Amino acid sequence: MIVIVFKYLVPKGFKGFTFIPFVFLSDEKDKSHAILLNHERIHLQQQLELLVIPFFIWYGLEFLLRYFQFKDKREAYHNISFEREAYANEKDLNYLKKRSFWNFIKHL
Repeated sequence: MIVIVFKYLVPKGFKGFTFIPFVFLSDEKDKSHAILLNHERIHLQQQLELLVIPFFIWYGLEFLLRYFQFKDKREAYHNISFEREAYANEKDLNYLKKRSFWNFIKHL
């Protein structure tokens, strides 16, 4: 994981964005934010499992589905299976050691 602070690559209203092997953060102080970095590590693992491009296709399609479901961008984002897994486990700093393959499926 290579952490880079570059606020212009991070969507407005978010603290980080992951594109394997990079984690882009909007603020220098977040480089020491263990929970945020763990959240992004979970996304790195998800991207590895889906071979990156399929991850982003799935992510985008699921966002559109959730947007039609909830009619709210923020609500749609929080209900994407990848985000649900990451938010549910970001505080468990040992999560990736015990995580099963394609575990995001449980969060659909």
